[in-house]
This record gives sequence, structure tokens and C-alpha cells, in this order.
Amino acid sequence: MISSGKQGGLIIRLVLTGGLVLLPLILLFSGCKKEESSVKEISFWGMGSEGEKIKILIPEFEKQNPGIKVKVQMIPWTAAQEKLISSFAADNMPDLCQLGNTWVPQFVMLEALEPLDGFISKSKTIKPENYFTGIWQTNEVTGKIYGIPWYIDTRLIYYRKDIFKKVGYEEPPKNWEELLNISRKIVKYQNDPNKYAIYLPTNEWAPFVIFGLQNGSDILRDNWTYGNFSAPEFVEAFKYLIQFHKERLTPMGVSQVTNVYQAFEQEFFAMYISVPGTSLNLKKWMKDSTGEKWGTMPIPGKHSSPGVSLAGGSSLVMFKSSKYKPEVWKFIEFLSTKKTQLEFYKVTNNLPALRSAWDEPIFKDDPFIKSFYEQFQFVMPTPKIAEWEQIVFSKLQQYAEYAARGTLTAEEAMKEMDKGVDIILEKRRWMLAR
Repeated sequence: MISSGKQGGLIIRLVLTGGLVLLPLILLFSGCKKEESSVKEISFWGMGSEGEKIKILIPEFEKQNPGIKVKVQMIPWTAAQEKLISSFAADNMPDLCQLGNTWVPQFVMLEALEPLDGFISKSKTIKPENYFTGIWQTNEVTGKIYGIPWYIDTRLIYYRKDIFKKVGYEEPPKNWEELLNISRKIVKYQNDPNKYAIYLPTNEWAPFVIFGLQNGSDILRDNWTYGNFSAPEFVEAFKYLIQFHKERLTPMGVSQVTNVYQAFEQEFFAMYISVPGTSLNLKKWMKDSTGEKWGTMPIPGKHSSPGVSLAGGSSLVMFKSSKYKPEVWKFIEFLSTKKTQLEFYKVTNNLPALRSAWDEPIFKDDPFIKSFYEQFQFVMPTPKIAEWEQIVFSKLQQYAEYAARGTLTAEEAMKEMDKGVDIILEKRRWMLAR
């Protein structure tokens, strides 16, 4: 086999010695080479099933953009963060990828992401007003936009309508006081020490943060360099949730529940704070797709409903190292059209980021999804720092259990929490002071 370099040299020598018959062949080779070089291949890393399902959308994009090819690599969620960091260290990043929006700040800190403000300002497809405000804000770090919402996520309450009716509630609770009162009535109605009103395990950090945000807590202070969990706003919300444990309205931890869907179906608890994907599993377990026995409701706020919940989901980000930024942006725009978002929902059940997509009957007529639309009007991002997951997983869950078991008071637990958080954020303070 002749290498391309040797092949080219051989052709030139033949032409110089009178082999004019090869001239058409030379033109053919040069034409092929030119055509090949005009096609730009961009690499996309997708996480979990999205990394597989997105492949269904690629042919249409390549048809619309014949000069661009998209190479997709699927990365398991469990290995994604480590894979991205090691690839960054090795200077071997893709052109773009899917990134959980709580991970965006970490890669901004590494200076790995390309700011997208310039692209957005010229785009006819992507405008900030096309998205839910709280979702869009998750991608804004240090005043710049580093990601475009792809699909979105939040938490609300799944509840047993039939049990609510039995304790005199035709409508979901509208505030904290009503939520606590209906929980007490449910436990009284059940009259079973092994059944509860709501599932608020201490090793699930999200409810504590959600209710803290609802009560006006900043969570962290001084440009997110110190913990602020011991401030009155967070302590009040924290004590409110710990009250459910003290009154045995909720089980302590996940060890008491091996299958949350089965537990919900068997009335082990009547309320459960969870994400959109839970509805698919509950439809199977409850054998009820019409909403007779169960439903979804926004999380009630302190005084009214809906209250604040968390802005979650995945964003599309472009890496600074990409050589094909205009082509990458075209792909991001393609994935951000209403048509593409609806097609992606059909194959993944991931909720679309575009507000306009929610006008479709597939969402408006679904009794379980409608509440998510209401909740998305009231979502907030968590603090945009790389250390956030370490804070909530290693510290908040730990001190929530201490308070629930009575080892520490709520005030004591949150003071200790702040001490631990301040240690975690020590490096951040040092970096900002440089």
C-alpha cells in the first residue's frame, strides 16, 4: 500500500516524465482532498442515555448543514465529571458537550468554557426571554453566559389525591402551615406507626435548600466565600423541616425505603418531593395514568403557592479549545429549536427548555406535567461555585441527621455546618484574594 505522501510524489514524477494520461486522476485526487477538507467534524459528548438518543437528531442537522459532521460520544453520568477534568488536563476536550448546570461554574473556574454572549447577541434562535428566568440564570457566571439550557429539571411534590380527600383536602396545601397540618392529619388517619405523611429523608439535601431559599436565605455569604446556614432565614426553614422528623411525620432516612415508587403505591407515605422522571415510574406502579389517585403540585411557599424550587437540568456548552466555534454554535442553535426540542422529548422524556414548547398539547393536557410548568416560573439556581456539591453532600446531609435525631439543636447543627463549609471554601477565598 502506498502512503498518501509517497502516492503524491509518484504521481508528480510520472507527470514530469510524460505521463499526461494521469492528469485527470491528479485532478480527481486533488478534488477529493479539497472536498474532504471542506467538511468540518465537531465532537459532542453526551451524558447517559442522552448521549445515545441525540444520535437520532444528527442526520437532520447534517442534512441542513452539509459542511458539518457531528461525532457523538456517550459518557456515563457516573464517570462524566472525572472524564471531563482528566480530558481538560490532557488538553483533549470535545468541541461541545452536555453539562449538568450545577457543573458549569466548575468549568468556568478552570477557564475551559467559551463565553456565549457574542453568539447570543447575533442569534435569531436563542434569546434569554425564550427561557424560564431561573433556568437561564444557572448558566450566568461572573456576568457572562457559558451555557444554553437544553432540557430542564426541578422538584415538586407528588401526592396521593385519594388520601388527601379522606382527610378533608380537595386541594393541595398552599403554604407551610397547611403542609404541616395536612401531614399531621394523614398520620392520624393512617393510625399506623409504620406509615408516614411525607418522605423527607435527611440524606436528601434538596428540600432543606429549597425551603431555605423560600425563606430568603442567601445560603452562602460574601461572594459565596463563607457559609450562611446559621443565619435566621435558613435556621427557621431548617427547623420547620426538622419538625416533621420530631413528630414522626416522615421516615428518618432512605434505609426505611427500598423502592420509593412501591412505597408511594402502598401508602407508606402520601407525599414525596421529586423530579419529572418520577411520574413515568409512578404511572406504572399506580396503574393510574389519569390522575385519579395521585397528582403533582408545586411546592408551597411559606405564605403562598407556588414557592421557590431548584433550577436544574443540563446545558449545552462550548469549549475554548474548539477550532470550529461557528459550527458548534450552529449545532447548539439546531438543538435549541422548538421542533428539535419536541423530538428530543419524545425519545428521552426530558422536559424542553424552551417556554414555547410548553404550549403543545403533549404538555398542556398531561395532568402530571402541568404542575411542572407552574413550578418552573418559580425556580432559583443554587450558588454557582465548584464546591457546591461537596457542601451539600458531605455537610448538609450530615448535620440534618444530627438535628433530626436530636444529637444537636437546629441552631447548633447549622453553626457547625458553617464551620465545615468555611473550611471547604478556604481555597476559594484564597483564589479570590490573589
